[in-house]
Amino acid sequence: MMVGKTIHITGVVQGVGFRPFVYKLARQHGLAGWVRNTSAGVDIHAEGEPESLQAFLDALTAQAPPLARIDSLTAADSPPEYHAAFEIRYSEAQQGAFQPISPDIALCADCRRELLDPADRRFRYPFINCTNCGPRFTIITDIPYDRPLTTMAAFTLCAACEAEYHDPADRRFHAQPVACPDCGPQVWLEGGGITARGDAAIRQAADGLRAGKILAIKGLGGFHLACDATNTAAVAELRRRKGRVAKPFALMMADLEMAERHCQVSQVEARILTSPAAPIVLLRRRPEAAAVAAEVAPGQAVLGVMLPYTPLHVLLFEDGMPPLVMTSGNLSEEPIVTDNADARARLPALADVFLMHDRDIHIRTDDSVVRVFDGEELPVRRSRGYAPYPVRLPFDVPPMLAVGAELKNTFCVTRDSYAFMSHHIGDLETYETVQSFEQGITHFERLFRIQPGQIIHDLHPDYLSTRYAQTRAEAEGLPRLAVQHHHAHIAACLAENRHPGDRPVIGVCFDGTGYGTDGTIWGGEFLIADYRSFERAAHLKPLPLPGGDAATRKPARIALAYLLACGLAPDDDLPPLRALSPVERDIIYKQVAAGLNTPLTSSMGRLFDAVSALAGICQAVTYEGQAAIELEAAVDPAESGAYDFDTAAVISPAGALEQVIADYRAGVSPAVIAARFHNGAARMIQDACLRLSEQYGLDEVALSGGVFQNVMLLGKTLPLLRQAGLRVYKHRLVPPNDGGLALGQAAIGFGSR
Repeated sequence: MMVGKTIHITGVVQGVGFRPFVYKLARQHGLAGWVRNTSAGVDIHAEGEPESLQAFLDALTAQAPPLARIDSLTAADSPPEYHAAFEIRYSEAQQGAFQPISPDIALCADCRRELLDPADRRFRYPFINCTNCGPRFTIITDIPYDRPLTTMAAFTLCAACEAEYHDPADRRFHAQPVACPDCGPQVWLEGGGITARGDAAIRQAADGLRAGKILAIKGLGGFHLACDATNTAAVAELRRRKGRVAKPFALMMADLEMAERHCQVSQVEARILTSPAAPIVLLRRRPEAAAVAAEVAPGQAVLGVMLPYTPLHVLLFEDGMPPLVMTSGNLSEEPIVTDNADARARLPALADVFLMHDRDIHIRTDDSVVRVFDGEELPVRRSRGYAPYPVRLPFDVPPMLAVGAELKNTFCVTRDSYAFMSHHIGDLETYETVQSFEQGITHFERLFRIQPGQIIHDLHPDYLSTRYAQTRAEAEGLPRLAVQHHHAHIAACLAENRHPGDRPVIGVCFDGTGYGTDGTIWGGEFLIADYRSFERAAHLKPLPLPGGDAATRKPARIALAYLLACGLAPDDDLPPLRALSPVERDIIYKQVAAGLNTPLTSSMGRLFDAVSALAGICQAVTYEGQAAIELEAAVDPAESGAYDFDTAAVISPAGALEQVIADYRAGVSPAVIAARFHNGAARMIQDACLRLSEQYGLDEVALSGGVFQNVMLLGKTLPLLRQAGLRVYKHRLVPPNDGGLALGQAAIGFGSR
């Protein structure tokens, strides 16, 4: 008995080998019909015996390709069309339809074997790829995902590649970036003119790295600046050229074995390092592994490590290459450079030599950064390998645009149950970054066929993202919504955990800065929140920030102001006092006494800064979060003592600061002071949550904000909350820092309707 089925599948089902999978599966079950891509997903018509059709349907989800993500599958009975066989049809564009898009995928094992096989026609070809790996998001200009709508459109397939591309049994069937040395992109070396092409360029680039040179290398989502990470002079010179005094550099290591020689690598961390996303993973450095220069990550207990994720990277690491610094190719505070001409204009002062290629990058994507906590990923920066995978929301939403915050900016567009989080944009502090922000929004709205009906932005009136929202909303006649910063953080945590929002939770939001509804700077908040509204139920005591934002660059100033505001007489023996000149001290005394240019802040991030300074760890910073990061790195994990915070609705840190001072004067080590502060903060969170749980009758807690990137604090807090019988939500899909904020803005935009 011949029966038919019409099947529609949504999700990440294009560019991941789904049609060849369907084709082979249908033939395996003796079915006829067809499969095709559309702008809305994948359509299938299959016909055959009922038992065979059912087995086919079951296998579509159970045996789907590893890179596919099926969000929905609908099947309806349809009359047989009596096809002679099963075929793959041409893609069909559908007006207004959309689909999720695959991120860029790290080189697969099959392509790696071919890359290093002298008998293969793609031997040492740095752009080898197949359906299971290679560029996706960075080269797509529009949907459906077909070669003419990618930056590979400029390269005409040779006969051999054409045959592979059209063979459903081949691993490169409809792999849009497919190419070979005869028809695809090429690589060359520049340094005052082209000095080598092809494989010779790669070998000479590797020789230059070994000789201590700094290279600008065009990668998947932009240029990297690379040097030998074991060459102290080369690393120091790269720091000098970039003006990057102490912020850690990312590393690329040849393989997992090399990473394990230099760092402690858990099974979960190893899985993430070798995953298709291939992010930078923050790994604890082995004290005995001293080959990597200390200048790579000054004052850090961890190294940011990634493995080669493109064939070009793999070839650079042939012949025993040591670990390489692999940092973004850009001038300070500017977006990563993607264009060859732009690289020649902007990077000559930073790089000795350029390793370039002619495959255009349509959308820049920085490397993603993750930590591992509680057996799961904790994103720090979500970009290459993850964007633009959507976050599935617990409800359907209309088309909206959420523009994020000022620092670590990402934006979010929504449609149906999807929240499409952008790649990492960066700090909106330069014209170039704002341009990248605006171009990214335009690209996402085109890719996902979204015309926003509402724009959501941060409450802060001076953020450039806020100004963009205001200008665009006025120009297009769109409603807009201003959302309080910490409310958005908590909503982001709830949304990624698919909390329905039918009940409020206790939201603990700790970060550096957020504009409060009272016009002060918040950052140590306990909120009673859902997607619609929030109540500020408790918070750290607001303390003065001498000089405003300028104080964030000098924790010694914050420490002195906090001591004065808490009635703790500072003496010259304390590290922050010694780090400040007599003139600076006098100014701060007068500022605090008069309340002059000393905005108040309840920020937990600033309290971390103050304690870092008081413990003698960090008095001045050259990058955001440095003092807190170094305080975390200093923690003695064996120490169980804890400093005391009060448990009132306004939580004063005076007692904890007094104990820090007493310990310092008693000769207690910075490692023990750091541990006692972390322990005390965790107990304070537990005490406050228990009090609010009893007061409001709630048993769920959401942890968010940049401070909760600190796995030492998370590791001490989570067990205490769970032991108290509270259910805890934490981040695992988007960063707890401002890189995840747009998701929460979007959720509140829907919840407030």
